[in-house]
Amino acid sequence: MQVSETQWSSQEMAVAKTALKTAYERETASMVKSVREKASEISHVDDLWHLNDFLSARRFDIDGKYDDREEEVLFVLAKLIKEGWLAAADLDGLDSEKLTKMKALTHIL
Repeated sequence: MQVSETQWSSQEMAVAKTALKTAYERETASMVKSVREKASEISHVDDLWHLNDFLSARRFDIDGKYDDREEEVLFVLAKLIKEGWLAAADLDGLDSEKLTKMKALTHIL
């Protein structure tokens, strides 16, 4: 079965969506911390514009990253694992075939 043909049960999609929410919360909390640090260092208007550029880029990245469509979720979860926002324990409830595919994808994404 191809990665793009992976079938998801309703229980597995619930696990995937919970994992996506967990990763989103972790990533955005990290970003908030980073923004607080950067904001505390603002001393010139150029620093402010750099912070604005950083936020715009991060929003673009995050808005496009958390795609929960069935045909995309395997790739998204693999990317989040590779980036460190998810761990194996966050994916308890997925079948071993999906976990194996995700592990393989982390090496090529």
